[in-house]
Amino acid sequence: MNASNKDLAQDAEVVIAGGGPVGMGLAIELGQRGVRTIVVERYPQPQPIPKGQNLTQRTMEHFHFWGAEKPLRAARTIPVEYGIGGLTAHGTLLGPHTYDWLQRDLVKPYYFTGNERLPQYATEAVLRARVAELPSVQTLYGWEAKAVVQDADGVSITIAERGGSGVERVLRSAYAVGSDGARSVVREQAGIPQTRTDHDRMMVLLVFRSHGLHQLLERYPGKSYYNVLQPELKGYWKFFGRVDLGSTWFFHAPVPPGTTKDNFDFAAYLHEAVGAQFDVEFEHVGFWDLRFMLADRYRQGRVFVAGDAAHSHPPYGGYGVNSGLEDARNLGWKLAATLQGWGGERLLDSYDAERRPVFASTINDFIAKSIDTDRAFLDAHDPAHDLAAFEAAWRARAQGAVGEVHAFEPHYEGSAVVWDSAGRASSAKGSHRFDARPGHHLAPARLPSSRNVYEELGAGFTLLAFGASAQEVQAFRDAAAEQSLPLAVVQAQGAGEHERYDARLVLVRPDQFVAWTGRGAELGADQAREVLELAAGVQVEVAAA
Repeated sequence: MNASNKDLAQDAEVVIAGGGPVGMGLAIELGQRGVRTIVVERYPQPQPIPKGQNLTQRTMEHFHFWGAEKPLRAARTIPVEYGIGGLTAHGTLLGPHTYDWLQRDLVKPYYFTGNERLPQYATEAVLRARVAELPSVQTLYGWEAKAVVQDADGVSITIAERGGSGVERVLRSAYAVGSDGARSVVREQAGIPQTRTDHDRMMVLLVFRSHGLHQLLERYPGKSYYNVLQPELKGYWKFFGRVDLGSTWFFHAPVPPGTTKDNFDFAAYLHEAVGAQFDVEFEHVGFWDLRFMLADRYRQGRVFVAGDAAHSHPPYGGYGVNSGLEDARNLGWKLAATLQGWGGERLLDSYDAERRPVFASTINDFIAKSIDTDRAFLDAHDPAHDLAAFEAAWRARAQGAVGEVHAFEPHYEGSAVVWDSAGRASSAKGSHRFDARPGHHLAPARLPSSRNVYEELGAGFTLLAFGASAQEVQAFRDAAAEQSLPLAVVQAQGAGEHERYDARLVLVRPDQFVAWTGRGAELGADQAREVLELAAGVQVEVAAA
């Protein structure tokens, strides 16, 4: 049976089921590396629901390296001079108690690019256009995955044309990735279980037009999203977001069980959250259940899951689409490395080992924690009962909001393909620093040439050599050549921002995370080989004594 499977011709090296932002981002990551890829996407056009709007600085680094940063920024629906900050209010948006929230600009110095805000459908359009430029990527719009079967040599995915035509095809590939949403067919067909935490809340998503709300909120210049805390909601939010500047909005909030489009006064609900009357013209009314989901594993043999197929959570804090795009970046280069022969099985295993703990931490340390913290705050503090105590606690919350932005720093300290990982754990909780640390994102730095180190990074691994000896650099070049591992070398002498990495040698992965740093004695050929073998996930051979 295996022999016959081996003889099956491959339609692609990787088939991606689901062409939303995550699937398209992964296709770009693979396509730019020359990997033959097919994307199967059920919708011919992006769906016009304004979700996933907040794109972090880290996410914009992906778009930079995907060759899509300029068109993405050009597609924004809110003028760049307006700002994309957030606001938290108690009681109503027009009430006396507010503070700035999720000020991601505070961590801008640690990233090469600034953050961005635009509706997900606009992001998808930019990604689709970039994919269309890559000759190694084929897109099948209007199709969806129905069945997934894998064997020792590859994966067979049965896809069906939507619309009831009954037409089916079978695609054969070396690997398959499900980025087909929270109800992922690929995940289910691959036999990957999930752990769900249901918060037993029915939520509404409203999309509406209102010039009056824009006028009411002009008192908060530079704000694009607003969340309202009310004691009766027990820590859950009423959340407003701008789709454009002046007219279109979206709104998430809990609603009573059994609520439908026809039996609830949504306009009154909006007015109560804002604290004033204003014009409302609804464009969309939808419902969803507030729950957390995390796949028990992100890999099953030759099948992987990413984005909402691997994890989902309520749209609090803009973590969702950013987490999914980081999945794409992490998995893409590892699949390419394995297919091109310079990455090992441990590298593919590291996708789950790195990304799944980070999302578990995102749930526990940030999103679910914020719900619990808000509930406790509202239970303990009431401005009508003790205004002075409330205001003191409110000021403390404002400072905590600053700390949360600094603390959200996903890292892979526990990864087996990161040096010195024994006894450490990967997590979303960390700290932003300029020194280079194994498992952490590389901060930008201006070189003596006046170029930023990010402008010098290669598509494969990059060795930053700042004051290292010629022999050390040559040892890494030779070891990389032996392994057919792509390695760029960036050298610099003298004073400059690069000194804040506090390392003579820094090995940077293709996703801009640090794999290893050299700070001690000079390295020889065997040590250089061992460092590269570990980072690429191939078997490390211990040098003879």
